[in-house]
Amino acid sequence: MNQDQDNWKKILEALFENAPTEVVWGLIGAAAVTAVILFVLYLGFVFLLLKIKRKIIGSIEKKKGKTLTLQFIEKMITFAMIVLFIVLPLGGDKIANSLLGSTAVVAAVVGFAAQEAIRNMFAGLQISLYKPFDIGSRVELEDGSTGIVENMTLRHIVVCLLDSTRAIIPNSKFDEMKIINYSYEADVPRAAVFKYPIGYDSDIQKAKDIIRKTICDCPLTLNEDKYDENEPNSRMVYFLEVQDSALIMGATVKFPANVRSEVIKDEINTSVFNALKENGIEIPFNQLDVHMKNV
Repeated sequence: MNQDQDNWKKILEALFENAPTEVVWGLIGAAAVTAVILFVLYLGFVFLLLKIKRKIIGSIEKKKGKTLTLQFIEKMITFAMIVLFIVLPLGGDKIANSLLGSTAVVAAVVGFAAQEAIRNMFAGLQISLYKPFDIGSRVELEDGSTGIVENMTLRHIVVCLLDSTRAIIPNSKFDEMKIINYSYEADVPRAAVFKYPIGYDSDIQKAKDIIRKTICDCPLTLNEDKYDENEPNSRMVYFLEVQDSALIMGATVKFPANVRSEVIKDEINTSVFNALKENGIEIPFNQLDVHMKNV
């Protein structure tokens, strides 16, 4: 206890020693009310700062849209404000000294309790800086599941999967994970390979023409029908292989990045299947012939 605290203690003891009980309780009550009012005002000030922060972030979102970097910065500011304006002031010098002045405590916290949290925070910072994906990006995870990146916190990233369930993945694991980003450089067209079996007795060139025309007529594709029988590189449909019960035709279909691959597959497969069937091109399927032998 320092000299100033000793002096204040002596002054208070002298003040209350001969004071009436009513005066003492009145002073205590006034001090308590004042303390409550100051506490409420202080919390109100903190919440006002958080509200101002939210308005500033909101105005930036309206101009530039939601991004991982913006979300990460917002979470960092909120965390810093809570620590600076609530945790440290309410904890007083004891918390500040124990956290900042004790090397052993800091080492223990960093080494054990906070190790994973710090990893996730630094991984989140790295993701927000380099942006391998962003809010709204369509990604495929290592396990093959596909979804839309929805949110990022200081700890984890939220991916909305195709069945509307949410995958909650820690930032550090997501940063180390190999992912496919279907939205990367969204102005670059995407492509998908389609394969169609036809019967051995089918007219191969006729099947190629039907598949090519059907694909080029689809409004969702970027393919143009520039086929020239004298120019091999102008082909878009190819005879790829011979299987046990079918000849395999293949085609590469280009489509805009904003079209989902499931949509383009459904549209092309439905149209090509119907076109082959209408034009008498056999679509084979596995069959089992059973021969009965009289005994």
